[in-house]
Order: sequence, then C-alpha cells, then structure tokens
Amino acid sequence: MQEWLSRQAMLLGREAVERLEQASVAVFGLGGVGSYTVEALARAGIGRLVLVDGDEVADSNRNRQLGALASTVGRPKAEVMAARVGEINPACRVEPHVLFYLPGQEGALLDGLDYAADAIDTVTAKLSLAEECRRRGVPLISAMGCGNKLDPTLFRVADIYQTRVCPLCRVMRRELRARGIPSLRVVYSEEEPRVPLSCGEGPAEGRRALPGSVSFVPSVAGLILAGEIIKDLAGVQK
Repeated sequence: MQEWLSRQAMLLGREAVERLEQASVAVFGLGGVGSYTVEALARAGIGRLVLVDGDEVADSNRNRQLGALASTVGRPKAEVMAARVGEINPACRVEPHVLFYLPGQEGALLDGLDYAADAIDTVTAKLSLAEECRRRGVPLISAMGCGNKLDPTLFRVADIYQTRVCPLCRVMRRELRARGIPSLRVVYSEEEPRVPLSCGEGPAEGRRALPGSVSFVPSVAGLILAGEIIKDLAGVQK
C-alpha cells in the first residue's frame, strides 16, 4: 500500500486499500459529473483508470468541470484529466480515449474492468453502455440528470425502477424495460428541474436546449458515483 493512502486505510482497512490499488475502473463522460468521479477515484488509489470523452474543454465549462481552467481551454478533456490523475497518483495506469462513446464503439474499452461509471449526456449512449456492461458482467453505476438543479442534498442512490421525479430516469426506465434490462444502479435527483432563465446563450442550430448548471450540483453527483464504486470495490458493508 502506498503511504499517502494511510488515512484512507484507517477507515477502509489496509487490505481494502490494496484491492483498490489493483482495481480497474472506466469513467465515460468527463464533464461536470465525470471529472469529479475521476478525481475521487484517483485520490482513492484506483490502480487503472480508463477515461473516455471525445470533447474538448470549452470556456463555458469553467463554472463546473474540474479539468476546465483558463489554461486548458481547447484541450481534450480525456487528456487533461489523465494528466491530473498522473499528478495525484503517478502509480495509476491511466488510459485516456479521446472519443464519444457510441453503440458499437466499446471495442476494448470494457476489457478487464472491475467497474464502470456512466456520466454521459446522451440517452442512446447510456442505454448502449448499460446493455454492453450487462452482457459482459461489468458492474455499472449511471448518473441521471443534473442540469437545471440547485439542491445537491436531493441526490439519491437507487435502482432505476425505484426512482421518481427525474425526467431522464423516466425515459431510461421505459427504454431499459423495452431492452429487457431488469436493473440499473443510478445516482439521481429528486429535485424538480427548474426552468432556466434566458441569458443570451442559445443552443447551436439542430442541438437541444442547453441546461443551466452550477458548480455545486454535478460535482456532488460525481463524488457520489465515485463513493459507491469505491465502497463496493473495498467491500464496505452497507
């Protein structure tokens, strides 16, 4: 066990920390939710991290995404977060993939994984990842909608079929049921989405309306995702 993980070992135990150092986790989507998931996993000493996101850091990301700085605008998010992980835990084997996860693109991304975290924005990709993880037997936890929310205390962890309020959960329940997927562990909010104020930034032509977002909501969802993964891998009793 690496010495810098000793405080964590006081809560989880040395053997659990050593298991985390041998674990492989993938994070799909590295925005306001996923970037904080990566941060917590790296600081927990996860031994291998597969980071998947095809986007570049935009200036508008700086209000909520961990890797978004004035100095990183224009750089691929996967590479930015991989560099950050390297500064936190040089022993971690980091594999950045600059691509958007789409059906049929999983390739070797899921090979050798002990867990996967879904922080993707699009329903099609979320469903495809859920199907593929189930087929391969890879445990998956998925983040639901965090946009247009202001209360970070209303996040819950539950099976998708036990969720309420969240519009994205409603869509996912219907589509997962149609695909014969009987369960999916999710982090979701029971806060009713707010109607965003008009501040002059509209969606690009052909794109959906942009949701409002703040620093203290998606970050909490990302940390909860990571916490559930870490506790599962460490064998923490619930």
